[in-house]
Amino acid sequence: MNSTQSRQTDRHTIWSDINLDLEDWRADLKAEYPELTEDELYYKMCEINADYLDDERVNLNIQLSQPIIVIGDIGRWNGRIMGYKMIESGNIRDCLYSDTDFTEWYVDKYGDLRADAVHHDGTNHYLYRVFKNGVTPEQAERLQDKIYMGKATRADITRVTRRLGDEIAAVYGFTIPKQRTSQERSER
Repeated sequence: MNSTQSRQTDRHTIWSDINLDLEDWRADLKAEYPELTEDELYYKMCEINADYLDDERVNLNIQLSQPIIVIGDIGRWNGRIMGYKMIESGNIRDCLYSDTDFTEWYVDKYGDLRADAVHHDGTNHYLYRVFKNGVTPEQAERLQDKIYMGKATRADITRVTRRLGDEIAAVYGFTIPKQRTSQERSER
């Protein structure tokens, strides 16, 4: 298995406009729009694919009880930086918005909702997590401070947040490995 195949099996893609290939769409588009030129077929493919994103927002209209934090590894012209953004609504559908040129949202093998967002300066990598019930404002602020300073570890993140993949997998019918309980982790 090559690295591309491995990458594809490590994720469940929700929606993407990265690497759209007209050849994958050609037969269906030509059947429905035989009069379109090559350029028009390409634009029709992009338009239909964009409509699919609206469908995914409907599918993922899942209201959570806490805000969602988006942790970003941001590619800029002068290097990479860490950052975060809050999605106060706590609704998973609100994760599916981007102001970059191309974006792919997926659930990784660990059950995390992630996105790769390509823009003129590089690629941003986003991790979406929801705050756990009972997390205090001080705990949330400590995590935000660590992210801002570029010092947040996976342990810092998982201590006060949880993954979104379980809710998403229930919608689409795929499976992801169960998270180990704190007792299972302490037995290692």
